Amino acid sequence: MTRVIIAGGGLAGCLSAMAVARRRPDVDVLLVEQGEKFGGNHTWSFFDTDVAPEDRWVLEGISASHWDGHQLRFPKRSRTIAIGYNSIRSEALDAAARATLRPDQYRLASRIERVRPTSLTLEGGEKLQADAVIDARGPEPMPGLDLGWQKFVGLTYRFEQPHGISSPVIMDATVEQFDGYRFVYQLPLSDTELLIEDTYYSTFPILDEGSLRQRIEEIASTIGSGTVTAEERGVLPVVESGDVESLWQGDPVARIGLRGGFFHPTTSYSLPDAVANAALLARQSDFSAAALYRLFRQRSERLWSQRGFFRLLNRMLFRAAEPTQAYRVLEHFYRLPPPIVARFYSAQLTALDKLRILSGRPPVPLGRALSAIRSSAA
Repeated sequence: MTRVIIAGGGLAGCLSAMAVARRRPDVDVLLVEQGEKFGGNHTWSFFDTDVAPEDRWVLEGISASHWDGHQLRFPKRSRTIAIGYNSIRSEALDAAARATLRPDQYRLASRIERVRPTSLTLEGGEKLQADAVIDARGPEPMPGLDLGWQKFVGLTYRFEQPHGISSPVIMDATVEQFDGYRFVYQLPLSDTELLIEDTYYSTFPILDEGSLRQRIEEIASTIGSGTVTAEERGVLPVVESGDVESLWQGDPVARIGLRGGFFHPTTSYSLPDAVANAALLARQSDFSAAALYRLFRQRSERLWSQRGFFRLLNRMLFRAAEPTQAYRVLEHFYRLPPPIVARFYSAQLTALDKLRILSGRPPVPLGRALSAIRSSAA
């Protein structure tokens, strides 16, 4: 029987392992995670239009919250968009992985020291052999890419009284702007439970957790009296330009998740690519190390080529706008009708969509916009 080891039990690793376990009984899959549970401490969200209907089976059995629409707030534009929104918490992913995989199909609390195409070495020297190893451990340094950063701290509150927020507020950019484009994200998990995230699109990856936490507490105090029940934080790459091949240097090991460049260039959402990759893996007939490396590297390079327009938008956000005015780039975008917004979320913009996005009065100084368009246009 063919054996595949997946290194890393985050979102991408769990979805791929579960997909193989469910659809490919002829493949012996092993998921190895260094933590005590799968998924870490995260909330993954996605829009209804992000996942292809034929791939939705990948998410079956994972408890998720769903809303029929979402809200956006900017100084000169606020709207509700009737595109469904979904969120999965790490606890739900952990429960689904344990329920789907047999005990012999996963290992927790197993620190990984080295990943090779057909072997995985654990701390202490234990070596696991396989026909192929897939690296899903999260991002490495990306020296070949020009990056900005999406950084955030999120606190989940349980309020004593209903908080009154009925649908997710994806971006509230009416807050004070500093350290780049800033917005507050609010996710109503129940009538009294609310996740509040303070998010920044910044040129620096340094996360001042104390300051962000204080700002969230100030927001929460305007809602009511509540208790913090969970915390999360992150610093995610936002690619402006560069060479995707830099992610694939070193040993020819198949990569998925952020490590393989599988994330939306502007929003940094990773679940849609993780679902697509899991479904793709389960459809393969050749599970050799060389075949899987070729499969995911070629897909990474293809998506990089297809998503160049988003890197252009990122350069406008980071380079063409003054930090306190960067919100205007997104405020300008959200004038567009829901179908274009949906294709933006799913990274499937048409040529006409791109023209519509760039049309109208520029939200940033024209000279700086042109300079950003021309600069490092990889």
